[in-house]
Amino acid sequence: MKIKTETGERHVLAVTVDNEAGILAKITGLFSARGYNIESLTVADISADHALSRITIVTSGPPAVIDQIIAQLDRLVPVHQVTDLTDQGAHVEREIALVKVAGTGEKRIEALRLADVFRAKVVDTTLSSFIFEITGNSDKVDRFIALMRECGLVEVGRTGIVAIARGPEAL
Repeated sequence: MKIKTETGERHVLAVTVDNEAGILAKITGLFSARGYNIESLTVADISADHALSRITIVTSGPPAVIDQIIAQLDRLVPVHQVTDLTDQGAHVEREIALVKVAGTGEKRIEALRLADVFRAKVVDTTLSSFIFEITGNSDKVDRFIALMRECGLVEVGRTGIVAIARGPEAL
């Protein structure tokens, strides 16, 4: 199967679902069955009684495709609400990455200097490596990783996008 790469806008969807086995498979299956790509996917329990989860999905497509995705997600039984944060307006997006860099001498000093500029925290260190934690929008994380390639990048782990609408109202 070929993933459809139609040109279109990037959209961030917040999907509130029942927190039960198989829900994530149903949602990702909906995307894969239609050949649409998920650029980022995060899931978290959001209720005190562990009954609900929130799935944040980043995808791209022309308006008609995004509308179709939202309509199909809304029809799934375990889905309570689908919100297109991109269409809704102002929202905050963040991503966390752990970045392992190995090096000594000048490369080690440069990695620390760049981490300071990007406000990345050192969360682990040895005599020959660091693990940095960086939080921000995806562009910031991408830029930091690109610069760390020159300093001895070894490994990267990323969470994916989490997003929430601005303002006092809940979804």
